[in-house]
Amino acid sequence: MSAAVKETTTADDTRKAKSLDAYIVSGGDFDIATAEAAQQELTDGFHLVIDALKLNGITTIYGVPGIPITDLGRIAQAEGMRVISFRHEQHAGNAAAIAGFLTKKPGICLTVSAPGFLNGLTALANATTNCFPMILISGSSEREIVDLQQGDYEEMDQLAVAKPFCKAAFRVLHAQDIGIAVARAIRAAVSGRPGGVYLDLPAKLFSQAMNAAAGTKSLVKVIDPAPAQLPAPAAVARALDVLKSAKRPLIILGKGAAYAQADDTIRALVEKSGIPYLPMSMAKGLLPDTHPQSAAAARSLVLKEADVVMLIGARLNWLLSHGKGNTWGAPGTQKFIQIDIEPKEMDSNVEIVAPVVGDIGSCVSALLEGVDGTWSAPSVEWISAINARKEANLAKMSSKLMKHSMPMDFHSALGVLRTIIKERPDAILVNEGANTLDLARGVIDMYQPRKRLDVGTWGVMGIGMGFSIAAAVETGKPVLAIEGDSAFGFSGMEVETICRYNLPVCIVVFNNNGIYRGTDINPTGDSDLAPTLFVKDARYDKMIEAFGGVGVHVTTPDELQRAVNAAMDSGRPTLINAAIDPAAGSESGNIGNLNPQSLVRKK
Repeated sequence: MSAAVKETTTADDTRKAKSLDAYIVSGGDFDIATAEAAQQELTDGFHLVIDALKLNGITTIYGVPGIPITDLGRIAQAEGMRVISFRHEQHAGNAAAIAGFLTKKPGICLTVSAPGFLNGLTALANATTNCFPMILISGSSEREIVDLQQGDYEEMDQLAVAKPFCKAAFRVLHAQDIGIAVARAIRAAVSGRPGGVYLDLPAKLFSQAMNAAAGTKSLVKVIDPAPAQLPAPAAVARALDVLKSAKRPLIILGKGAAYAQADDTIRALVEKSGIPYLPMSMAKGLLPDTHPQSAAAARSLVLKEADVVMLIGARLNWLLSHGKGNTWGAPGTQKFIQIDIEPKEMDSNVEIVAPVVGDIGSCVSALLEGVDGTWSAPSVEWISAINARKEANLAKMSSKLMKHSMPMDFHSALGVLRTIIKERPDAILVNEGANTLDLARGVIDMYQPRKRLDVGTWGVMGIGMGFSIAAAVETGKPVLAIEGDSAFGFSGMEVETICRYNLPVCIVVFNNNGIYRGTDINPTGDSDLAPTLFVKDARYDKMIEAFGGVGVHVTTPDELQRAVNAAMDSGRPTLINAAIDPAAGSESGNIGNLNPQSLVRKK
């Protein structure tokens, strides 16, 4: 049977045909009642994949239909699963990844073979880098043809390609192994340090039939997929001793702390210890950003002056200048404590004098028990220095936020959105861009955990619409997506998906006519625009109107405030095109040092 014929044959028809063929071959007398009874005795790969997912509490699939997985989506929907169909696999993968972060269950992304798989691979790699549990399930070409390189439809050894970019990769060749494969994928995705897993399902697997009772027995319900990993008592005691010796201690909360959902325990440790804390962007809201111990507004000071730094679910990667250099104090003047479930993370950039290995909830609970009556609060001098810097920086920022310039700059627009989030703390904020991202991190306060979703560890653009869709689907909460015009371009077509499912997503595009700024010029003087420029004064709001959503164009802070509040109140898919001064941005936002400059100029 050709691939095209297989694609148009429904799974139920396949199952019934195989059942009837088996009955006839067995020599039995043909009658409708007996044939129908025989039909009930078989199941197939389509149904086994769906049953295995449902058995493990997975109820939503994100993906793009096509050969050979179209019927898998259809049957999943018929079996009561929610199937969210995207316009591009990368965005479906991003949705699955952030669903994993929000729920602590692996998000499922379903793609077609070869090019579709490759589109999803970017999201899989990003999920693994960010420690988001996700399973990429892709249909694939038949093994015997792929292995001989005979030129099958979308032929590719997808398993080999996926392995370097995920925690684990599995291929299933026999229907009776589907249950075990799904169980292994789930456990790999959520156990230890979470991440991405690839599951390869060749086309012939789906139509394989087997006895229904045996199929049910082959399914596996994963027991305790992410077991607690208790820290060693000696490691906890060592960390407490280092903390007690500190004169200027600091706690850094990373998105791993947010993922752990140990919110009350983390808050208790921070407040009972009295130690100031610095939240990384996706950890904002674990404690409200307005909490008196927050040192976010004095970031430069605390990183440079702290003598003991305790990392909770945060890594000393580029986002923290690798724990060294001008951002930090002189080498040897700072001691680091690190809580992480992955032992190999310790000493990744600098010496960790007190590694505490285990899951965050267990580690923080153990430390909390040691913060007893003998505990000494941080010095008054340290807290006073932080508060003084906070007040100065907040006062400086306040004047920028209050500007009602025309056209708007980033601060005047973000000042409006800051107020809206304060008034709607339950809303989920999705944020990406260059200046739009970097400035929003500092300007917009968060008040609840896991309400800020952004580009994470890689800083990769294009997560906006996928994250927004999954956040709305998984939580039912309103979503405010703040997008740079460049970042929005990576996933903008998914506004059709948002409209199709009528999701409560309000997108604000900060439109300054280009990447970083809209003022670059082509030095040759010809008709081509500079490579960082877009169409001048583009109307992104018209895009969503084409799909039945609400489009609004705004030029002032007051117009922006009215438009966003109206969108959030209505719950209708809305895109607001916010005109920003083309000259307002800076090169690469706050990470211009990572963008090398040529020292050679040709005459």
